[in-house]
Amino acid sequence: MGEQAQYLTFALGDEVFALDIRVVREIIQYASVTVVPLMPAFVRGVMNLRGAVVPVIDLQVRLGRSRSQVGKKTCVVIFDATLEGERVELGLMVDAVNEVVDIAESRIEPAPQFGTSVARQFISGLGRVGDLLVTILAPEQALDIEAMALLAGDHEGTA
Repeated sequence: MGEQAQYLTFALGDEVFALDIRVVREIIQYASVTVVPLMPAFVRGVMNLRGAVVPVIDLQVRLGRSRSQVGKKTCVVIFDATLEGERVELGLMVDAVNEVVDIAESRIEPAPQFGTSVARQFISGLGRVGDLLVTILAPEQALDIEAMALLAGDHEGTA
């Protein structure tokens, strides 16, 4: 059946997405965040995580959609990203966390050329989990800190 990897699945609206479990540090229930002025719309704010300031990214907005509504199941997935070779923790606001699933390499299709609701460069593939197709995010593109920092800089220049 080939190599398998584990993915954390989560919901954004009616869609199911996945993130490689190896980059996930922890999952916490959404609590209030402190809004930071002059940040791009996808930066919901920052939160205090055991004394560390962690930026919280609204994944819906980052993927070009409207701002997420906070609900009972809203969570923040804390994951590791890198910025200039350093490990940085970021929070990813999602509607609900589902489960960790194993997906065999043979069950992952390449990102489609068209017809997805997410920019193709943000998708590493589509995984088959039972009868469900799960969009597997490519965090190195979708959640690239340097690219997001450039967007923040562009926003400051226009404000």
